[in-house]
Amino acid sequence: MPGYKLNIPALLRATATLALAASAAGIAPASAGTLPDDRADLMYHRYDGGGVTIDGPSLLVRKKFQEKYAVNASYYVDLVSSASIDVVTTASPYAEKRKQYGVGAEYLRGKTTYSLDYSNSRENDYDADTASASISQDMFGDLTTLRLTFARGWDTVRRRGDTGFARALDRRVYGVDLSQVATSSLILGLSWEAFTEEGFLNNPYRSVRFLDEGSSVGYSYEPERYPGTRTGNAVGLRARQFLPWRAALQGDYRWYTDTWDVRAHTFELAYTQPWRTNWTFDVHYRYYTQLGAEFYSDLFPRADYANFIGRDKELSTFASNTLGFGVAYEFRWSRLPWLARASVNLKYDRMEYDYADFRDVRVTTAAPGTEPLYGFGANVVQVFVSGWF
Repeated sequence: MPGYKLNIPALLRATATLALAASAAGIAPASAGTLPDDRADLMYHRYDGGGVTIDGPSLLVRKKFQEKYAVNASYYVDLVSSASIDVVTTASPYAEKRKQYGVGAEYLRGKTTYSLDYSNSRENDYDADTASASISQDMFGDLTTLRLTFARGWDTVRRRGDTGFARALDRRVYGVDLSQVATSSLILGLSWEAFTEEGFLNNPYRSVRFLDEGSSVGYSYEPERYPGTRTGNAVGLRARQFLPWRAALQGDYRWYTDTWDVRAHTFELAYTQPWRTNWTFDVHYRYYTQLGAEFYSDLFPRADYANFIGRDKELSTFASNTLGFGVAYEFRWSRLPWLARASVNLKYDRMEYDYADFRDVRVTTAAPGTEPLYGFGANVVQVFVSGWF
């Protein structure tokens, strides 16, 4: 399903699916002085909300050699069924499958880690290839870690039922991340990320609505039209405070802006508490707020109102709240001597979205432009097993 999901550009969406399996399983980016342990993660994920259901398995395997080489491979499946408000008001519900494969390699030399990754994603109407490279360096007695990243994406957007429709999309992402050990119990971080996109950036199925006195409902639809380029920047701050009773408190802030005049702020807070020897619990909260794109409108005054027009609710002004928890149980299995340890993990998130200028056109009794504002809730469940060997 092309377009934007949860306000993440498609290149970031493609790379995020790999990161999802890792971050959900508690894998932090490796520091420059060490490589991650040999590990395998098998996860089932499910998103259900707003008329959209996405679920499927993912697998991530890592292996290192001679303490300076490491490779990884991943497989990710999304089974998507959609009867969202965008679909039911202008098209028919649909179901599709997205598969993504990924491979990566790391090389450690002294205090410097070099990484290369590649992923390939396929749907019946969207192909995405993404390659990335990074360099991570420990400095100043291993108290400071600097990481530089670059990613390049080559996407092809298609349209179901139209074999002659194929549009190219080129993406680039540049990133800098700085991590600093401030005290024996406090780690601070600062990151900057920039992206550029050029090509077909809108959804070939989505339409905008405009006032039309000749229509029985008072409005009609026409295809949306986006600019052919987009550039954005994001700055992030983070803090990790380890507490005396074996707990940890995490705080994050992210500011985002782009040339479509989208402005966004993200605040996150998490608390992690180990219990006894085997259990770990965490609770987390995320707040996101966004100002919409300059060419977005829920209802345009007339047809062909401007050169660029869009009605994607993810480009509107809205806010979301996410509250979640996680629990992990770690154990050893004596019958498998090659398995050093393993863990079973469960994560649940409840997400609530409230749109400030996107209206529910399924309510036909209201005059155009006065329908109730749209909002919905979603549940996200992740169940996964991790094994170290």
